[in-house]
Amino acid sequence: MSERDPLLRAVEAVLFASESPMTPAAIAAHLGGSEGIAQALGTLAHEYAGRGIVLVERGGRWHFETAGDLAHLLRRDRDEHRKLSRAGIETLAIIAYHEPVTRAEIEAIRGVQISKGTLDVLMEAGWVRPAGRRESPGRPLLFATTLAFLDHFGLASRRDLPGIDDLRAAGLLDPVDTAMLQGEVESAGEDD
Repeated sequence: MSERDPLLRAVEAVLFASESPMTPAAIAAHLGGSEGIAQALGTLAHEYAGRGIVLVERGGRWHFETAGDLAHLLRRDRDEHRKLSRAGIETLAIIAYHEPVTRAEIEAIRGVQISKGTLDVLMEAGWVRPAGRRESPGRPLLFATTLAFLDHFGLASRRDLPGIDDLRAAGLLDPVDTAMLQGEVESAGEDD
């Protein structure tokens, strides 16, 4: 049996023992140096690919989790599935694509007022969080997505959200929506 790289073993141990996902800087703080951490994370992710547990990175933080195709084997309790209202879906999409965003900005984009309950449901699900206050009159509260949002939807970062072309290809946008969105994109480019 060949001896394994000590740094690789140390990174693996720190991640395994951690209660929450860790940044490379936090791992380096535990190990007393950052040299080789990124390479070790990449190596471990490759080694664990296709196994019962996998090493994943979401939002710049690393953790071990059960392989997605095996998660059903570990469920003991029945999940209560609640359907998100259309207002909830629209609000979540606006926050994800425009974050950080205020309630007034969400309402301006949707064209209607949102009830406080809509944001409460998204925060209760753990997908949206308060993200400070805007430096403007009234200092309105800002909202942003969470790591739980990325995790639930299987995204490594917000950059993985589908673009207009992806949504159109999936049949989720009709021609009127597409023309409207492209008009917004073109007019935004003219403001620059």
